[in-house]
This record gives sequence, structure tokens and C-alpha cells, in this order.
Amino acid sequence: MRKIKVGLIQQSNTADIKANLMNLAKSIEACAIHGAQLIVLQELHNSLYFCQTENPNLFDLAEPIPGPSTGFYSELAAANKVVLVTSLFERRAPGLYHNTAVVFDRDGSIAGKYRKMHIPDDPAYYEKFYFTPGDIGFKPIQTSLGKLGVLVCWDQWYPEAARLMALKGAELLIYPTAIGWESSDADDEKARQLNAWIISQRAHAVANGLPVISVNRVGHEPDPSGQTNGILFWGNSFVAGPQGEFLAQAGNDHAENMVVEIDMERSENVRRWWPFLRDRRIDEFEGLTKRFLD
Repeated sequence: MRKIKVGLIQQSNTADIKANLMNLAKSIEACAIHGAQLIVLQELHNSLYFCQTENPNLFDLAEPIPGPSTGFYSELAAANKVVLVTSLFERRAPGLYHNTAVVFDRDGSIAGKYRKMHIPDDPAYYEKFYFTPGDIGFKPIQTSLGKLGVLVCWDQWYPEAARLMALKGAELLIYPTAIGWESSDADDEKARQLNAWIISQRAHAVANGLPVISVNRVGHEPDPSGQTNGILFWGNSFVAGPQGEFLAQAGNDHAENMVVEIDMERSENVRRWWPFLRDRRIDEFEGLTKRFLD
């Protein structure tokens, strides 16, 4: 049976980028020591989540790919002999920036990248100010461990994105994420938001017969403008199997590393029991390419 061990690093970040990088390096090494072959980091893991405000000076955080951060993570992937999924602020050209996941293979080479396709623009999540929507498409990244369907955060709400990755041969769906609560929300509303986030991603696992890996950041990050109470990132990073079953789930209030074994053969069996791909009425789906059917 083909099994792989996956490391999830749920980190609480500070304004000290160097300290964040050193903490990530230690966590990557720790996961590798515990047998992780694939390690997934959270969204925009180098820094604080800077999209709480619109500040032109924060574009200085962006880097070219390849660049300093890809060099740093390439060395970590090679030293620990792991496939590593990172999430970086990409400077593609003057005035053109992306939210980009870069995947490194076990030899440190760049296996591929994915540019976030769905970009939110909400209070405390002003990502449209910083990021141009991706133009690579929904294409799995081939690695020595298999084809990874890497998506990023806001993409996780869209079943079409997960489906297209699955139809192109992805063996895992992976979501680096940065999502949390605004403290003024009532407790029952917070519970609804968290449960909706979990349910939607478990549904992608079920609908496509694939494991899902979702890695979120954790801890409170203040709003530099003072207009809100900041974001309390809710953690709850998890791995779900191809029937949506929880294989592991982190807490919601502290940094945490998890190493989880995934049976990669199980997807084949689940798709035989529940042949959703076989029974799709593709002859009737043309309306999905429209914004709305008036």
C-alpha cells in the first residue's frame, strides 16, 4: 500500500520576519525527523498577514521567484529531503504582484508554482489591493510524491477549483490558508464561520474522492490602522480523507505541528464505491462557465 506522511505547520507569526523564518526552519526539521515526506506551510507565512490595511509601502515585502525566499526554502527542502509547499508574496514585475504557492521537491528544485486565482476584498482582507489574480490556471504540480493540487485560501470556497484539479489528475488537494475571526462577532457567528470553512473543504474531499490538507495560521494579529480589533486566526488545520473523514485536526489557539499518515490507495477504492466522476452529466454543465444564469 502506498502511504505518505504529511507535516502541517500551524504557526503564530510576529512582525519579526527573520524570527518567523527560523521558527519555520525548526518546525520543518522537526516534522522531517518524525517522518514527514511532504510538509505544508500556511498562507503568507513569512510575515504578519499584511492585507488588513491598504499600504503601498507593504509591496516592499514582495520578492521575485526565484529569489531570497525560494533560495531559503529550497535549501530546507533539500536538507530535510522533503517536498515542501510554501506561500509567498511574488513580485512578478513593477506594479504586478501575486499570492503564489511555490512547491519544492526533495532535491530542493522548484517543482512548480500556483498563483492564487480567487482574490477577496473584504474588511481586514484587502487582498485585491495587493494581488493580481493568477493566470497559471488550476494545474496540479508534479512532484516525486505525486501530483499535488495546490490552491490557496479563498480558493477553498470554490468547488469548481477543486474539481478542475481533480480532473487534471491531482492526488491531493492542498490549501495554505489565513483565515480567522474579527473579535466583535458573536460566538454563535464565529462557530458558523468556522464550521462552514471546515465543511466546504471536507465536501471537496468527498466530491472528488481525494484527501484534503488545509493549513491555517493561528493567533491574534492587530490591525495597524486601528479600524478593527484585528484578526484572531482560528487555526484548526486539518487533514481529511477521501470520504471527508478527519485524519487529524489541530487546535484553535496555539502553534502546532502535526505529522499525519495518508493512505494514497484509499482514493482508488472510494472512487470505485462512489463513482461521482463517472456519473457527472457533463453534457448539461455548460452553464457553469457563466457568471449567473438570468
